[in-house]
Amino acid sequence: MNILILNGGPRDVRGETCRSISESVGGGARKRGWTVTALELDGMAIKSCRGCFACWLKHPGTCAIKDDEESVIKAMAASDVQVWVTPVTFGGYSPALKKALDRSIPNILPFFIKVRGEVHHPQRYATRRSFLAFGTLASPDAEAERIFHNLVQRNALNLGFVMTESRVIYEGTSGAGVAGLLEGLLQAAEEAR
Repeated sequence: MNILILNGGPRDVRGETCRSISESVGGGARKRGWTVTALELDGMAIKSCRGCFACWLKHPGTCAIKDDEESVIKAMAASDVQVWVTPVTFGGYSPALKKALDRSIPNILPFFIKVRGEVHHPQRYATRRSFLAFGTLASPDAEAERIFHNLVQRNALNLGFVMTESRVIYEGTSGAGVAGLLEGLLQAAEEAR
């Protein structure tokens, strides 16, 4: 099993909870014998999508912009499990994660299919993937958490994930509490494949 961890937390002290979660997920996956690719997006040179659609029309599956996003796109396509870790920002993802996700459209096709009565793009690479999303907040915020969970579910539908779980973890949560949560989620991700 290949697991991809996209850490969208900032590299300064504000990203400590994201780094802790990412390290715990990676450690748990390695104990299971999985291959782990962990990317700290805030430290990568990733430009914004320019909406040129060259990845669909000129050279399918390859972005026209040559930067660190190329490794993200390839890792996403090769993954069996994707884990996104991000500070919850007004219910959404961090700028680093959002920018990386915006640039991942080479992994979908420019055609349309119906999924659960809605129109979506099919995946370029047909793989049964599981998806875990972890948001971090300084303290409980019901509105931001509701928006985050809804956004994760919408992205999971768009990306064709077969299993999706999202959790919000508050800063200061013990490592043992996170580790116990992760073990069950990794097991569920494996079983869904």
